[in-house]
Amino acid sequence: GAKIERAVLSPGMRRDQPGRYARIVLRRPHERLAVTATVAQSDARNVDSLFSSALLWFRRVRQSPKRPFIEKLLMIVEHQTLEAARQRHVLLRDELRRVIELHDIDEEWQKLEPVRPIARKHLWQKRLARFPPVTEAETTERAQEIIAYAPHAIDVVASRHGQTLRYHGLPFARLRRVLDRDRVWFGVEGSRRRLLDEYYREDWKKLLLDLEEHRGAPASDRRHWLYRAAGEAWLESILRRDISKLDPGLIVAPLHAQFRTSHGGAIGRGGGARPIDLLALRHDGRLAVIELKVNEDREHVFQGVDYWRRVEAHRRRGHISSAKLFGEREISDESPLVYLVAPTLRFHRSFATLARTIAPDVEIYRFDINEDWRAGVRVVRRERVNA
Repeated sequence: GAKIERAVLSPGMRRDQPGRYARIVLRRPHERLAVTATVAQSDARNVDSLFSSALLWFRRVRQSPKRPFIEKLLMIVEHQTLEAARQRHVLLRDELRRVIELHDIDEEWQKLEPVRPIARKHLWQKRLARFPPVTEAETTERAQEIIAYAPHAIDVVASRHGQTLRYHGLPFARLRRVLDRDRVWFGVEGSRRRLLDEYYREDWKKLLLDLEEHRGAPASDRRHWLYRAAGEAWLESILRRDISKLDPGLIVAPLHAQFRTSHGGAIGRGGGARPIDLLALRHDGRLAVIELKVNEDREHVFQGVDYWRRVEAHRRRGHISSAKLFGEREISDESPLVYLVAPTLRFHRSFATLARTIAPDVEIYRFDINEDWRAGVRVVRRERVNA
């Protein structure tokens, strides 16, 4: 019984391209409704983008003076993204959850079914696999030889079949144990990996010299690819060396980088395979979920909130304590804190608006760091954003 008053696409990434979300205003005799949906097939990885886009648009249309005022938003999602959408919906503020309805659309995009929202307790009832015991990765003698070349810049992270060496966060060498010998393959992303032997020795030396020249705070050419690549990994590598630069209340070690709360390659219905940038513990026993950005990213808030949900589910089951992720330290019986970190001029302009949509019991803090963070991280401002 409704009529379409307006139907447009959201703006795209470029001015000459349409966006991926429909924005529809429906008119009934005594009310107007806002409706949004993706116009292309999607999966759980896109739900953060959908919610960010939908909430910003809904806020604008609710401010329109045209009567009757728009008071309700219908979000239409495909079945494979429904569970992830419900998980985001339940973590919104009460006043928003009451006026936002989720609808499931069939595979032919012909029939809509209203979806009953879940209660918060539903998030903690889903079966979860325990974490495997944490074992410290032993740095091999070969890795130590490479690290010694630039110990201030090179770190090692455990990978599935060996170890990965990074120069300020940029992977450039991989160590594998082959027939009782440590072998090294080198090359940055986009280049061919070569085995480190006498034949490629000069190429190896050139790579190290290029990294030293172009991937460091004093680099003269700041447009060089090696300087600009993997910025978030660079910031992560700095904080891994001393997380107390971000918050003196955090213990320095252990600290878990690129932490996965579920194992396996495919991203499931809840988008559960994305790794958390940093998982830390405060001296008071509270966990801290840390999400890093070095460029504007509209999904910053919802990514951090989704990581909070996953860590909190494991904390409630005692998995974090039983896996001894932080040794014998006691984990507080309080939900994790969310630290959203970016250079002070690199927070998305909609950050504050989106942060205020999240329920206040999910404690979100904004950390503004200095723009020249490559030379050393300093916190310029810290504030709670959704109290």
